[in-house]
Amino acid sequence: MTKDITRFGNIPSGAGGQRLPFSPAVRAGDFVFCSGQVAMKDNGEIETGGIESQTRRTMENVKKVLALAGCDLSDVVKVSVWLDDTRDFWTFNRIYTEYFGDHPPARSCVQSAMMVDCKVEIEVTAYKPV
Repeated sequence: MTKDITRFGNIPSGAGGQRLPFSPAVRAGDFVFCSGQVAMKDNGEIETGGIESQTRRTMENVKKVLALAGCDLSDVVKVSVWLDDTRDFWTFNRIYTEYFGDHPPARSCVQSAMMVDCKVEIEVTAYKPV
């Protein structure tokens, strides 16, 4: 029996072109696991601004990574969110709802210190049969 695992995307780069040691997305059977996304622009720098602009940039990055594996937000079944500041929770929810609407996936959301200077990190799992 062979493993049905496919890795998508190039190894990403962070600020200063430093290579980051993970795949943006991995398909394992009918599930697609996307690495945590932050408000990183194409040049590796973090989006300036508050939770609204960073949430929008992060969600757009999530959409890009999902697309690498042929998925979109409608395929997402679970979201994990890390917020730097709990005071951003309600504003984050407002922006998040714009992306997932009235039928959102399961979600967990916690407060955590971030590895980079950002306000939010979002990781998703999608389900899309092969």
